[in-house]
Amino acid sequence: MTVGVVALVSLLAFEALAVGTAMPTVARSLDGLPLYGLAFGGTFAFGVVGMVVSGVWCDARGPRAPVWHGVGWFVAGLLVAGTASTMGVLVVGRMVQGFGSGLLSVALYVVVGRAYPEALHRRIFAAFAAAWVVPSLVGPVLAGLVVEHLGWRWVFLAVPAVAVPAVLLVQPGLRTLEPPAATRPSAGAAARIGWACGAAVSAALLHYGGQQRGALAVGLVGGALAGLLCCAPRLLPAGFLRAGRGLPTVVGLRGLASAAFAGADVVIPLMLSRERGLPPTGAGLVLTVGALSWSVGSWLQGRLPAPGSVVPDSVAPGTALTFRRRFASGFRGGSAFGLLGRFAPRSSATLVRAGLACITGGTATVALAVWPAVPLPVCVFGWAATGLGMGLLYPSLSALTLELSAPGEQGRNSSSLQLGDSLFAATVLALTGAVLAAGTAPGQSSYAVTLVLAAGLAGLGVLLAGRVVPGGPAAR
Repeated sequence: MTVGVVALVSLLAFEALAVGTAMPTVARSLDGLPLYGLAFGGTFAFGVVGMVVSGVWCDARGPRAPVWHGVGWFVAGLLVAGTASTMGVLVVGRMVQGFGSGLLSVALYVVVGRAYPEALHRRIFAAFAAAWVVPSLVGPVLAGLVVEHLGWRWVFLAVPAVAVPAVLLVQPGLRTLEPPAATRPSAGAAARIGWACGAAVSAALLHYGGQQRGALAVGLVGGALAGLLCCAPRLLPAGFLRAGRGLPTVVGLRGLASAAFAGADVVIPLMLSRERGLPPTGAGLVLTVGALSWSVGSWLQGRLPAPGSVVPDSVAPGTALTFRRRFASGFRGGSAFGLLGRFAPRSSATLVRAGLACITGGTATVALAVWPAVPLPVCVFGWAATGLGMGLLYPSLSALTLELSAPGEQGRNSSSLQLGDSLFAATVLALTGAVLAAGTAPGQSSYAVTLVLAAGLAGLGVLLAGRVVPGGPAAR
């Protein structure tokens, strides 16, 4: 099951990253430049609807059917896109693919919650993070080679050959999962799907408006933001807007971190190219450093003892040594076990706060590189710190979401977590595009504003991190 779910996550990641490389060739081949933006915005919008539908479905019937349907819609969309003769047909295929991705991504979170013991959740989510990191390193290059030597259609058509065996690996484990107590969608499920459609339309308009100029851009972005403010609170946990303790803050912090990372991620290559004269390969290597440090952070948080534990996972049952004695002896010997023990989280908020602090400091450090007097390695170090923070944070928040969810709420809450992630990032990306397009050409001030905004969002998360733990200050 673990091989299967990680493979499925890797396929979702590869396709999301590879299409960006192939799409310019696709648009030229199909004479579809006017629909270029919709090929991305439509996928994102239908993915939002798929996430909500999957959450409702998983809570009512369990994750087995949503996993199969998610793979089915995903593969069907790929086949439609890969065989498209016009750009309009390809956009339809991308929308179907996005709906399947939304179904599958939420259902896999529920699979983790129901098939794995809680002690393994952080390690499984660390594997999910690694499943995104590897495609981010090789996906664009591999997609470029496929486009050059086999044709752009194989970027879509090759993935189903791996998706079907991967879901077959998951199937035996899905059969062992007991169905939830509920047999029908909860009250308000239809309304929730309706609000998801509203949020999807708003997100698509936001994506499209961010690519426009002048009064049209202002009108579209303003209307889209109003739509998101109306729809999103009805899809996210109660108390989200006031950062209520527990799940509302967990979802909010995931959104803040995603927005901060996405906002900086799109600015860095442009800044390094225009201000430092780096070629695309050089700018890409800087982003690769962040991806690698993200992987390191994910591995590290997965190996640390769970908050409040006395004996680490690696200690055999029945040992007489307490965790503190193990740490002391390990540290004196200079072992990795002792080093990890030294930084064991004291509460669930510790890793969350540490991750957000790394993101805040890292993006603020990257912002210094806007000025030519600052050495380029400062930017590399800052982005490495940001990636490390994301690695510490993402799996921790995913595990917390399942920890704070009753079995019948895992689908809804996993859906909320990923919705907040997507909607926050989309909003900040649109605002970033507006800032960069405000002048005749992006300059130092534009880059500084966007990077400081990213650091500020993560800094707000640092202040709220203690609220991921339900209860009062004593719980922290």
